[in-house]
Amino acid sequence: METTTDTGATTRALLACGALAGPVYVITALAQGLTRQGFDLLRHDVSLLANGPMGWIQTANFLLTGALVVACAVGVRRAAGAGRRATWGSVLVGVYGLGVLGGGVFPADPVSGFPPGTPGGVPATVSVPGTLHVVSAGLGFLALVAACFVLARGPAAPGGRGWAVCSRLCGVLFLAGFGAGISAPTSPAGVLALWAAVVIGWAWLLVLAVRTLRTERTPA
Repeated sequence: METTTDTGATTRALLACGALAGPVYVITALAQGLTRQGFDLLRHDVSLLANGPMGWIQTANFLLTGALVVACAVGVRRAAGAGRRATWGSVLVGVYGLGVLGGGVFPADPVSGFPPGTPGGVPATVSVPGTLHVVSAGLGFLALVAACFVLARGPAAPGGRGWAVCSRLCGVLFLAGFGAGISAPTSPAGVLALWAAVVIGWAWLLVLAVRTLRTERTPA
């Protein structure tokens, strides 16, 4: 009896990590974007905040929230039980978390005049850490898009037709925003699309975690 209760509490704690990850990431990133000298929300994406003297804040943001997402993935797997969708959905959420962690381990190259003193535009060559940052982000983002569809229905879905529709819609919007961002990385439209995709992705994870928390039941 005590073991079962402890197991349920652990699962809820892991899911709570997923509910916290998005707000922590977005609030921390926006606070920096509005206060860091030379940073322009219309010209610079969030990854650039890891550069410069205060870059450690965004690096810590990547590492902390990435770890929270990985913990949430474990919680989703424990709460959803057996089944192919539960397994693949939790794995895809975990891959997204690893992608966020990779964003902290491998910083993006300075571009578009940030940090101050950086030449405008995109550099002619990309560093190894910069390349690995792009690869980590790309794999993580694609995993999140797939998770939106895998966890939209089936035993692993946290309930209802409304969730299924919203989950798929989030996947489509996230993919569209990500695609627009990488196709026009220095234009205001592309940067805003990427910021929108980031917010949508974190919002989806928040709702997933909260809905799964509500449906999670500790056996009596």
